Amino acid sequence: MKIAVLTLFPAMFAGPLDESIVKRAREAGLLELTLHNLRDYAHDRHRTVDDRPFGGGPGMLLKPEPLFEAVEKLARETTRVILLSPAGRTFNQAIARELAELDDLLLISGHYEGFDERVREHLADDELSIGDYVLTNGALPAMVIIDAVTRLLPGALGDDTSSHEESFSHGLLEYPQYTRPADFQGMKVPEVLLSGNHAEIAKWRSEQANARTKERRPDLL
Repeated sequence: MKIAVLTLFPAMFAGPLDESIVKRAREAGLLELTLHNLRDYAHDRHRTVDDRPFGGGPGMLLKPEPLFEAVEKLARETTRVILLSPAGRTFNQAIARELAELDDLLLISGHYEGFDERVREHLADDELSIGDYVLTNGALPAMVIIDAVTRLLPGALGDDTSSHEESFSHGLLEYPQYTRPADFQGMKVPEVLLSGNHAEIAKWRSEQANARTKERRPDLL
């Protein structure tokens, strides 16, 4: 899979995407990740990418010219172009699975007061937000999406069944998990998990996942 990121702050991506699962996926050739500085597509002396909004108001908007030029050069016919902004649909595991099926993504990181509306209307295929709060720019949302999508790529986790049992994989929060010792300072692992009865264990896990979801995230049910 190819993921390109267009951002004003490519240095922010150093570290988070050079560790753990994303690093291994890149090294294994499962993920080809490239970072592109939006200012490289601005041609005035100051490499200007923003300007004041028509009609007045606070803040600055990202100009259309460098964004259109960048996408024209970076995107292919099969590329899904995604804006990252608070106005997008809320990213979730279902969308992560949807994106993991694609071959080519271009994530455009917002900044300032957002994008000139013509970018939304004529350049982007989709617009995503990672939650109902405001961040300084779209770099962190881009990293979140890259991480969530990468772990769904075949071979990225080593054991591909791992992603099927995680929270949200079946629309529920994950059931409680325990490891050794079976008795830690009087806190004991539920007997059913020690029974070796796989049917009963599966039933218990299903019940626990439903109960936890009902208590903590009833909106998922």
